[in-house]
Amino acid sequence: MTYVVITFLVLLFLNIYSSKISQELFYKSKQTSMIEHCLLAASEIAELDIVNSSTVADAVSQIDSLGITRMVITDQSCVSIYDSANQSYGSYIIFPEVIQALDGNKVFSWNYHNGAMQSRAATPIYSYGTLIGCVYMMEYDTEQGTLIQSLQKNTLWITLVLELAVILFSFGFAQAFTRRLRRIMLSMRIIREGEYSHKVIMGGNDELTVLGDEFNDLAEKLQTSEQKRSNFVSDASHELKTPLASIKLLSDSILQNDMDIDTVREFVGDIGNEADRLNRMSQKLLSLSRIETQADSDCEIVYIGPTVEKVVRMLSAMAANNNIRIITDLTDDCPILILEDDLYQIIFNLVENGIKYNMKDGSLTISVHRQDDNAVLQITDTGVGIPEDSLGHIFERFYRVDKARSRKSGGSGLGLAIVRIIVERNRGQIQVASTVGQGTTFTVTFPAFDMEDEV
Repeated sequence: MTYVVITFLVLLFLNIYSSKISQELFYKSKQTSMIEHCLLAASEIAELDIVNSSTVADAVSQIDSLGITRMVITDQSCVSIYDSANQSYGSYIIFPEVIQALDGNKVFSWNYHNGAMQSRAATPIYSYGTLIGCVYMMEYDTEQGTLIQSLQKNTLWITLVLELAVILFSFGFAQAFTRRLRRIMLSMRIIREGEYSHKVIMGGNDELTVLGDEFNDLAEKLQTSEQKRSNFVSDASHELKTPLASIKLLSDSILQNDMDIDTVREFVGDIGNEADRLNRMSQKLLSLSRIETQADSDCEIVYIGPTVEKVVRMLSAMAANNNIRIITDLTDDCPILILEDDLYQIIFNLVENGIKYNMKDGSLTISVHRQDDNAVLQITDTGVGIPEDSLGHIFERFYRVDKARSRKSGGSGLGLAIVRIIVERNRGQIQVASTVGQGTTFTVTFPAFDMEDEV
């Protein structure tokens, strides 16, 4: 409706404007013609030696036959000398145009009414520099008036036809637009009810098509997110259920059976181990949830080496218990932009895994070096290795290569998922290479921060 109203106002303005312009063109054309005729008659009369009714009639006879409806010649006192309309001479002609012409002005007036155009013009008559009278002409032109009226009617009809076309086009466009918009709204209701696999087919190549494509992309992301959430809940429930079931079984065994004190202590110790495992898993889940929802924060300029040394000190006792020798090569250390807590968590998880899944009396090598514009952290162990078919899944939540050994070592299957999220959030990349029975190498790459270039 807004579009229709705007176009109607524009067309109405163009109609009025074109009508006014056409009338002005006729006005200027008629003004030039009438003034020229008056000046011609004035020059003919000015050349007369004797100015009276008969001599003036002879002088203007040719001009009077040019389609002029009425011609009046007056003297300087507004007394009629010649009047083509009624031939009555000697009467006073008190027309506004005559009064102004006797003041020495060239006068033209014009009006259009009911298909007729009436034009009036008057000019003074000078003889040897003396004002002796004026020439007044009036033309009643129905032919040009009809032409103006016809032009205005045609313009009006064109305006009405155009406005009708605009209304029909607007109605059709609104119907098509509304129909396609209703299709999107229906799809939104379907998605809201949980049918994330639904797709809206828009067709065309306009903004609504782009909106439909964006809507489908959003639906796919929602479907992926819902699938991940469902899998996460399922996996988390399964993983949490195992230690809870063990605790339940052990506690029921203590309550339902007569046991000696040593057996009870053994069962209670097992319950404590399962509780510790449950606590570690809960902490990992909370950490993963916090990392995924945490907004990007300001980074720090951090050297990798000091954080590596801090992690090694924290895990040295664990490595010693397994006779694992930790080797560090930090001579080519370089700074990166990252939160130190994020870097600590990455290195801690990778080093802890390297110790847990290493061979007895094995080694763990941690190196930091510069490669082009990147800082590279490598952690290599001499452990059992990862089968090739499992390499593509180790960063998934709750995935374990050897479930029995992972549970025995207290693994939750969340550490590497946490590492990948933190690395990618800090514009880094993580890669893994492994050979079964020989060991595994994790390579983490971050953009190096060159402080000299920044300064």
